[in-house]
Amino acid sequence: MDNEGFFQRAYGIVRQIPPGRVATYGQVARMMGEPRKARYVGFAMHSSPGLAGGVPCHRVVFADGSLAPGFAFGGPEEQRKMLEAEGVGFLASGKVDMRRFEWEV
Repeated sequence: MDNEGFFQRAYGIVRQIPPGRVATYGQVARMMGEPRKARYVGFAMHSSPGLAGGVPCHRVVFADGSLAPGFAFGGPEEQRKMLEAEGVGFLASGKVDMRRFEWEV
């Protein structure tokens, strides 16, 4: 697999996620036409340039709304702060309220 091409395609999808919304790794993979590659989307987000490079990877979460333990830009606490700053709400469990904040394309 061409990692660089895959990663760039993933970044292109993630750049479309509006502030205040989240997408799942699987959702990004499906939108890329690669429905079984959610894990690779995770690798792409971990390797991304982040907001400095125009890739809002903090807006990508697990399907259950949990945050990435290995968030590349400061850990899950920083990811949560970034999402909250955009108005994303969390449940008492600490997970994103996916019913309210999942990006619907």
